[in-house]
Amino acid sequence: MNDETLLRCAWATTPLGIAYHDREWGVPVHDDRVLFEFLLLEGAQAGLSWETILRKRDAYRRAFARFDAAKVARFPAATRRRLMKDDGIVRNQLKIDSAVTNAKAFLAVQREFGSFDAYVWRFVGGKPIVNRRRRSGEVPAKTAESDALSKDLLKRGFKFVGSTICYAFMQAVGMVDDHLDACFRKTQRK
Repeated sequence: MNDETLLRCAWATTPLGIAYHDREWGVPVHDDRVLFEFLLLEGAQAGLSWETILRKRDAYRRAFARFDAAKVARFPAATRRRLMKDDGIVRNQLKIDSAVTNAKAFLAVQREFGSFDAYVWRFVGGKPIVNRRRRSGEVPAKTAESDALSKDLLKRGFKFVGSTICYAFMQAVGMVDDHLDACFRKTQRK
């Protein structure tokens, strides 16, 4: 079976989306830098398409110190102003400022729990929730777990972490497996 004949989740339709779907989406992540990357990217995506963010991902890596939370937490106002002129990223002052705020909160979580990984995976009992879904319309925008994560992140000072954003984050980093039952990625796991 070649790549063109593989059955995928319905949203994976462009070359960039297909590559992301096939290699990353739903794969459990336990690397704090990658978790921070997805936390920032999901927040940046709010109100936009994920495809837009995927196209800007390399620019985000450059602009946000390869997602080194300690470096991003120290971004001064001058760096944030410079980022507002970077057309490679989403130029939204609230989202840029939230990246710095979230980096500081991320570091605080790491200090408290030893890693962001140890903190965030608690919301799914330490292992992925594997859902059974036949159609895209069955995939919710949020769940009780994403509600709980959102509430806790907000309490800790994070921004752009509503329940819908948290659920997308959980799907992206493999805390939740929402590949459709017919998707080749789901069948690989059986």
